[in-house]
Amino acid sequence: MTRNSETRPLGVGLAGFGTVGSGLARLLTDNADIIRRRTGRDIAIRAVLVRDATKAREVPLPAGAELTTDPARLVNDPDIDVLVELMGGIDAARGIIGEALEHGKHVVTANKALLAEDGLALFRLARKKRRILRYEASVAGAIPVVEALKECLAGNRVESLMGILNGTSNYILSEMTASGIEFGEALRQAQELGFAEADPTLDIDGHDAAHKLVLLIRLAWGADYPYAALSVRGIRGMAALDIRFAREFGYRIKLIGQARMAPAGNTEGKPGAPAPLCLEAGVFPALVHHTYLLARVGGAYNALRVDANAAGPLFFHGRGAGSLPTAGAVLADLMAVARDERPNNTGFAEPELARAAIVPPEDWRSPYYVRVMVDDTPGVLRDISGCMAAEGISVAQMIQKAGDGASGVPLVFMTHETTARAMSGALRRAADGGLLREPAVYYRVL
Repeated sequence: MTRNSETRPLGVGLAGFGTVGSGLARLLTDNADIIRRRTGRDIAIRAVLVRDATKAREVPLPAGAELTTDPARLVNDPDIDVLVELMGGIDAARGIIGEALEHGKHVVTANKALLAEDGLALFRLARKKRRILRYEASVAGAIPVVEALKECLAGNRVESLMGILNGTSNYILSEMTASGIEFGEALRQAQELGFAEADPTLDIDGHDAAHKLVLLIRLAWGADYPYAALSVRGIRGMAALDIRFAREFGYRIKLIGQARMAPAGNTEGKPGAPAPLCLEAGVFPALVHHTYLLARVGGAYNALRVDANAAGPLFFHGRGAGSLPTAGAVLADLMAVARDERPNNTGFAEPELARAAIVPPEDWRSPYYVRVMVDDTPGVLRDISGCMAAEGISVAQMIQKAGDGASGVPLVFMTHETTARAMSGALRRAADGGLLREPAVYYRVL
């Protein structure tokens, strides 16, 4: 596009007309005046790609747009300037985005899974073609964290980020905390309210949050942390018992995505070469003290805390999904394209993002919450404590509750800071010694 020709409407090819796509169509109509005032032009959907063009739709098609089942319609039309990909999935989305870039179209997408697992090749192609590839809606919905990291905090060195990146899991944990219900019941409530899919695997097993964390790492540090290398643990089967015990210690359990800088180890290559960026990153349930803002994020909301060397701590909070919240983020990206902004797709000038040095999960250090079910016999507390002492673990607090006899007595510990390796070693000692009635439960403490 050239600036002297951009008084005409920006032509959009929309792939997908589901929840977010229909929300985008609505916003283009409802907010047409502010779009024109901020960009100096209109934004018009020319064609909408759907699987079934004969299907009845609750939301009317935008004026002047036509339905198509042929992806080539969006790619080859010279009146379409930008592809908006909102159909999800990986293979088909990768194909149409790649074709659009090859044909000189800009791209706006909300596809976190594609960008996390196979995004580097698309960023490389966009750079080669000098096209814009924007993706604000791919991370935390309406919360403007992508542009904040890419633009507003560009002069900062980000030291750490952590947050609640999945609204479904947060809703489930919030309901378990507030109502004392078990995981299965909370999940059913989330599905009935539309917060959880019929197959909630991506949400409750932590993969949705992991996709977002990979993108945040790229934006914050300009580093490639492969999705397959990320440590991911979800909340499937979380016990209400542990949520109750956590509250007795003054904590709430949240599903956390976290990345932070760590001291680099030995540097490979020539002497004097700069050490690679060393990161500790993962998705995991964690105990968050009730006084922290993250602990107070309830329902299906998302939140992110960023610590930077100049700005200090920053906290972002809002709706992480939904038709209009997500569509608003998509529209903001479209308006940037309409203004003919210079491509700044990754936030870094380097043509290739360097691979991050990865801290092995077993070397992560933190305090831990531990619950073990044991027989109510003399000496068992001494023996469990001995297993921990053998691995150099110091216990900070301990509570013991009456058991039901069948499953044993719960012993709950809060430890001082230790490594995941030491913790798993101590619990393995306890299991090998016949001290545990069932597998131990343990979570990090932030």
